[in-house]
Amino acid sequence: MSLKIRKNIPLIDQHDKNFMYGGKFGGNFIPETLKKPIDDLTKLFEKLRRDKKFLKDRDNYFNNFVGAPTPFIKLENLSDHLGGAQIYAKVVSEANGGAHKIYNATVHCLIAKKAGKKYVVGDTGAGYAGKMLSMAAKKFSLKCKIFMGAKDIKRQRPNVEAMRKNGAEIVPVTTGSQTLVDAVSECMRYWVSNCDTTHMCVGSTVGPNIFIKICAWSTAQISRELIKQVKEEFGKIPEKLKLINCVGGGSSAAGFWNEFMDTNAQFIGVEAGGPRNSKLHAAPLTNGSKIGILHGAAQYVIQDSEGQIGSTESISAGLDYPGISPLHCFLKDTKRARYTSASDEEALKAYQLVSKLENISPSLEPSHAFAEAIKLAPKLSSSEIIIVNSCGDSLKDKDIIKQKLGSYVR
Repeated sequence: MSLKIRKNIPLIDQHDKNFMYGGKFGGNFIPETLKKPIDDLTKLFEKLRRDKKFLKDRDNYFNNFVGAPTPFIKLENLSDHLGGAQIYAKVVSEANGGAHKIYNATVHCLIAKKAGKKYVVGDTGAGYAGKMLSMAAKKFSLKCKIFMGAKDIKRQRPNVEAMRKNGAEIVPVTTGSQTLVDAVSECMRYWVSNCDTTHMCVGSTVGPNIFIKICAWSTAQISRELIKQVKEEFGKIPEKLKLINCVGGGSSAAGFWNEFMDTNAQFIGVEAGGPRNSKLHAAPLTNGSKIGILHGAAQYVIQDSEGQIGSTESISAGLDYPGISPLHCFLKDTKRARYTSASDEEALKAYQLVSKLENISPSLEPSHAFAEAIKLAPKLSSSEIIIVNSCGDSLKDKDIIKQKLGSYVR
């Protein structure tokens, strides 16, 4: 029996009583010590998301702290250069701090204040989730601790410097691959021992169900803005509309697609294909990975022959994750979204072309999405519309880009 999306029900609520999407993905596979804090947070969030005062506060901070709405622009030069479909961008990187992670961080800090917590702790890979949490924590007078893989600390230096400037403590994670997957694990271990005083912010739509819901609910601001902007631009939602987003943990894509769920818009998620000549990647949906349990949730996970979490590789720290949000597993199996991947080399070429032709400079994460748009546009007619979520600014990647290309354009 094939899975189906239930219409008129928010994506985050399409789970069963066991918090499973389609009976297969998600859930709360957690130790007994986490059950009460998870239950408490779940009850608090379900209350707050329906509280008019909380919603008013959220919107106020989104408008006056985050800088909503972010721009929606046509990429005239890129469209003319490629021919075929008309290409637009939702420039979420114009949000305060340079990426979509600010929405989730802001909501988590609002929740922390409501819960009476004085400390927030979070994980980060590309550094944007950590940078945004440090910014929001400073705004709300909360003390902040960020877990980050030692490998990512070296390759995402600008965001590391920003976190420290905002007063956050950065905890280097030297276990495993020393990347995002290990940072999430260490962050969760810390929270188990400190949940009475500390609120945990998971940086993407991964982990136990409540963290998936909070994150996707927060980033849905992207599509709330976009659906209005699309209707203003075209008078209606175009019949042939493709929404392309990079996918690592899956937070920006979930937010980008949310309000279009009941429309005919086609969703295309682009995972990290890794180096062209390597067998390693960070694309579990594209490469037929099996279902496993990672960070408290059932999902498609890159695994070795013994079922252990497999190694990954990507030029993009924000996409370098062996699993994928249960929401995206559900969207894939219901065929509501299509998933593909772009290699490191394709992402770099996309960054070069977009930065050269347009007045935006996407980070290496959305450069994967632009790579797919560049492949796809010439094959389509001029009546078709592609919108790419440019969800991060390239400033954090300037050292990597200089090393790979010899120059950096912003």
